[in-house]
Amino acid sequence: MKREEEFVSSKLARFTDRVVSLAQKAVVGEPDPAYEEGENGYADWVIVAIHGLREYLDHTYRRLLDVLHEMRGIVAKLDLAVADLPDFTTVCTRKQDLEIRIWRVLLRLSAELHDLGDVQAIDATGMDRIAASQHYAKRTNYTFEAVKTTLLSDCRTGAILDIHCSMKQPHDSKIGWQMVKRNLDKLNILTADKGYDWWLLRQRLRAEGVKPVIKHREFGWHGIANNLLQDDTIYHQRSNAESIFFALRRKYGEIVRARTWFGQFRELVLKCAVRNIELSVSHS
Repeated sequence: MKREEEFVSSKLARFTDRVVSLAQKAVVGEPDPAYEEGENGYADWVIVAIHGLREYLDHTYRRLLDVLHEMRGIVAKLDLAVADLPDFTTVCTRKQDLEIRIWRVLLRLSAELHDLGDVQAIDATGMDRIAASQHYAKRTNYTFEAVKTTLLSDCRTGAILDIHCSMKQPHDSKIGWQMVKRNLDKLNILTADKGYDWWLLRQRLRAEGVKPVIKHREFGWHGIANNLLQDDTIYHQRSNAESIFFALRRKYGEIVRARTWFGQFRELVLKCAVRNIELSVSHS
């Protein structure tokens, strides 16, 4: 009995409880039974939760299902028996069938696990796509470009509030406003580097009651003067966004492995949601 209580209170068990709860909420309506015989099969929330566990444990699909067969307590949290676990091919296929809305809602709910601070930051980087063979590249016209990934994050907690991905190179300031207007209720002070130096972005932020602390490009005395007037203590909290990118790469891998564009976006959204959940578990 003592060993069972220790297992239930483990970090993995707490993570599973939270990812299952959020996965059920991310699916609109009353959650379906975990598994039903026939055409219905496995509920969407079960597939989402299993993918969350895969990212958290950093296993391949096949390896994850093998491990879960030996973890009855964790499987029970999915409302499944070990014998009812899906095949790894089912888990792979069903991920592509789920609407992107579900993954976005999962990220939003995972951010709500945290008590946000007063300062938020926005920053972008390139996440490398998986390297393909020369034969595959020629056959599918596959390119090796990085996915431009922009994150909106909370500086105090490190929680990721939103993500934007693009295979092109849109201007940072335009992406910034797209993300900001989806999250105005979570923003107080927004800090960003010179890539987001756009007068209209600042104007829109102020109109919504958000204080912009965005570095000016120093093309003349006006930009230099504005930078001198900024609160450096607030601006330098922007470095927390860079730390988040570093943590994502270190914990969940530097390469986006999905080959399709939609698969890559889903993969990155899931990584962000899993990190939010893991942070909440670590701080509880």
